[in-house]
Amino acid sequence: MAEDHSTTPLLQPTDASTDEKAGPPPASLDDAIESFTGGTSKALLWLAFLASLAWVFDAQQTFINVFTDAQPTWHSTAGVGAADATATQCSLPRDSWAWDHPKCVSIISEWDLQCSPAALVSLPGSAFFVGCLAGGLLLATLADSRFGRKNMLFFSSLSMSLSAALTAVSPNLFVYSSMRFVLGFSRATVGTNALVLATELVGRRWRVTVGIMGLLCFTLGFSSLPLMAYLLRNHSWRILYLLTSMLAFIYSVIVFFVLKESPRWLLVRGRRDEAMQILGIKTLECCSDVFEAEEEEEDGLFSSMRVLYEKKWVFVRLVVAMTVGFGIGMVYYGLPLALGNLGTSNLYCGVVSDEGEELGGDDGEGGGGVGRGGGAGDDRRREGRGGGGVVQNVRIGDHVFGFVCCLVAGDER
Repeated sequence: MAEDHSTTPLLQPTDASTDEKAGPPPASLDDAIESFTGGTSKALLWLAFLASLAWVFDAQQTFINVFTDAQPTWHSTAGVGAADATATQCSLPRDSWAWDHPKCVSIISEWDLQCSPAALVSLPGSAFFVGCLAGGLLLATLADSRFGRKNMLFFSSLSMSLSAALTAVSPNLFVYSSMRFVLGFSRATVGTNALVLATELVGRRWRVTVGIMGLLCFTLGFSSLPLMAYLLRNHSWRILYLLTSMLAFIYSVIVFFVLKESPRWLLVRGRRDEAMQILGIKTLECCSDVFEAEEEEEDGLFSSMRVLYEKKWVFVRLVVAMTVGFGIGMVYYGLPLALGNLGTSNLYCGVVSDEGEELGGDDGEGGGGVGRGGGAGDDRRREGRGGGGVVQNVRIGDHVFGFVCCLVAGDER
């Protein structure tokens, strides 16, 4: 019987292709997520689209006063003032002129503000943007630290819808202005949370597209207002508030039950099991060091603000972005808010034309990509750690100029 001289080699041959495929360990959290998912699934893209829809209702509440606070048209009666083309409502007896539509179509006609001081007439619009400033400063870091992107988007959308409903039952101008302040405070972080959540749900390849998607949704929301306002042109301005409030409330319910939390935020906060479930992966062992480092840096309520102090280049970039937003906000908010004072014969067509031009470019609510690290280096990628807080600070420039535009529009009445 022949003896078997075959032996087993002590060193097994290595598979070069396997080593190449494994590659070096990920150096950042974004690299780790990309390596796990291998891209972005259709389910995550749909969730990103759902998050971006928040911009629709945000835009509606931002510009709804273009129609609810508009100066209604009027005509003289009994021939009084027909010979004087420069005659105004304030120079004519009250019984010598009448509104072209029911008094309830605007707060100006319902509360007889046609001859009121400009500062009083512009008070609701100014109060709204002051509320946006306060909400942006006080609520921006909550999405980064304690509550997360999804929860803050839900609470912001829900409080915005409830505030709009309460605004609809305002008995006078001062209560109306107070509710506009609360409404501005509530919606201050809606767009920011939607942008950050949508971009963190997808990979790098889709982030620019998803950011643009949110801006298009904002334009869509503004463009929907002329249609709703035209259909309700002979009804009370309160109905427009109730309609937009109901739509925002339905969206808030959908967000609560359907939308998922940002996997990146979950990993940073140490909730790895939930992140793995959303990403559809089973283990995170190979990247535990990366996650632990991110968890340490995210500790604290104002951790995102600390980046501005620790990294001077982030502060400089933020100041430049805020300056640009400051100027863009003047034009972006100034034109729609002043359409009623520019001699526009048809307010509805004027708003549609203004929004049609926006589809060809970016809008003032931008900042898509600002505050998102993108993995452009070990230090610079950490700019995206506090996405909500940093992006919200960029939008403060827009809100300041929105407040100024309301004052200017009031002076022109």
